[in-house]
Amino acid sequence: MVAGVCHPDSELLIKNVGINPTRSGIITALKMMDADIAVIDERDVAGEPVADLMVKSSNLKGIELNGDIVPLLIDEIPVIAVAAAIAQGETVIKDAEELRVKESDRIQASVNWLRGAGVNVEGTADGMILGGGDVIGGGQFSSHDDHRIAMSLGIAGLISSQPISVVDTEVAGISYPDFWHIIGAIGGIIE
Repeated sequence: MVAGVCHPDSELLIKNVGINPTRSGIITALKMMDADIAVIDERDVAGEPVADLMVKSSNLKGIELNGDIVPLLIDEIPVIAVAAAIAQGETVIKDAEELRVKESDRIQASVNWLRGAGVNVEGTADGMILGGGDVIGGGQFSSHDDHRIAMSLGIAGLISSQPISVVDTEVAGISYPDFWHIIGAIGGIIE
């Protein structure tokens, strides 16, 4: 979804997406950012709400993420930071201190690579502040052996002005074994 809304010329149909309200916080957050995401063909599969999503290039705006929505998208904050980096206007992420004790300190890891790629970002005790309107540059960055950081870097590489090289890419397989194959299929250069 983030790749689709951030890329300047995209239209992606993502099929069979779980839209359980307790796990769809990223959809809510992206829509708050004015993302062009249409939920189509809503249905139940094995008692869970599922839909197809039509995701298109969007002119994103900065937002504030805090409070009740944060637990619904806590694992997606590193990739939301990619969208926030290019969105127009400041994005403030709060109440996400849990990210400091995941597979890595995801706040610090995100801030480090974003800064290294030329993004205006500041880490806080419980989140980060992104200035917005940035161009994500390139470079070589560590995944910190964290699947969420590796995948965020992969998405950033689709929209960066220069190539992004990710150290320890295989870690993405923890949660999404076909991640790099899909990145390649939608235009990423995988070496």
